[in-house]
Amino acid sequence: MNAHQTLGALSHVQRMLVQLVESLPEADANRQFHPALYPPAWYLGRAVYLETYLLRERVSDDADLTRRVRHIFGTGQAAPSQASALLPPRDHLLNWALEIQEENLTRLANPRSLPHHPLLDDDWLPAYLLQAESLLYEDLLLVANARQVASLSTGQVAAALAPAAPRADAVAVAQGHYRIGERAGVLFDSEQPPQAVELHSFRIARQPVSNAEYLGFLLGGGYDDDRWWDPAGRAWRDAGAVRHPFAWRADAAGRWHGVGLNGAYELGADTPVAGVSLHEARAFACWTAAQGGPFAGAVLPHEFQWETAARTGAIAGTGLATEWCANTFMPYDRYAAPDDPELATAVFDGQHLALRGATLHTQPCLRRVSLRRFGQPGDNHRLAGFRLVFPPSAG
Repeated sequence: MNAHQTLGALSHVQRMLVQLVESLPEADANRQFHPALYPPAWYLGRAVYLETYLLRERVSDDADLTRRVRHIFGTGQAAPSQASALLPPRDHLLNWALEIQEENLTRLANPRSLPHHPLLDDDWLPAYLLQAESLLYEDLLLVANARQVASLSTGQVAAALAPAAPRADAVAVAQGHYRIGERAGVLFDSEQPPQAVELHSFRIARQPVSNAEYLGFLLGGGYDDDRWWDPAGRAWRDAGAVRHPFAWRADAAGRWHGVGLNGAYELGADTPVAGVSLHEARAFACWTAAQGGPFAGAVLPHEFQWETAARTGAIAGTGLATEWCANTFMPYDRYAAPDDPELATAVFDGQHLALRGATLHTQPCLRRVSLRRFGQPGDNHRLAGFRLVFPPSAG
């Protein structure tokens, strides 16, 4: 993607952020819809702050705008529960965002008018902003979805989703040394440095667990049988009285369906399940492993197994829902944190787990196998799914 195309894509993402906030009633723009998520308007403000901070404060040594709103939008400043009281009225924020983003795009389109700065080398800054704001757009969609889930208790669909047994369709990956991470391009710090890792042989499911397969677990009493849940999972399940994926609902006839941005919709039988926490994914894996045969030893993959299988083309369905991995989200060996905290991953805290893959809403600039995501074990609002890995030989 050349510089002109990058700026065009950045402008498009900016417009999508603005339009999503514009589409909300004014009373909802600054309202928190989920404890782990900021109010919708915050994500637009964060995008404007980040590009203005890097372009004006870092490159041009002009902190006038960012200093005023750093307490709201800066990294590590306001917590999600505090943001509602700090945000300006929706229309004020929208006018502010549109004016500043237009000026920022003009500056990025004319780099010769800017001071020389390493952030501008090889058009790094616009490419980075495109990716960072694309992630913010995905987060804003999560908020919009959480809002819809909270407002719609159930719906009506014509076709009932039928349960299915787990699929015994896995591909073998041989023991060896495999590449992890990327060597070139505009990357996030968590993807670096690239390295080779040694993996033992394993089998990995070709497809993520589907809606029909997960319904088989649900209808088979999976949420009620403590054998499948570890202590942390049982505590999470019972504290929230969780008995189904985040955006699943059953109508009066017992037909399970999804709730999305446009209301109730039919769950595709082969579509990857989404809206489950790490605890639910682990419980499903334990339930599946107990069935023996080709399913014996089923667990969630380490993210290195996932990336290796995706990079070598062994698996499919990696762009429909993000996928839980078994390992804690930690920096790679020889990781060097950026000097600027706004460019550094802030959750290498041992409390987050790795997620991989993309969603239907992921922009092209983020669709690479090395991209790492993260979430806390109880995060079912992320609309993430999962796939399973198995020992190298069946039985």
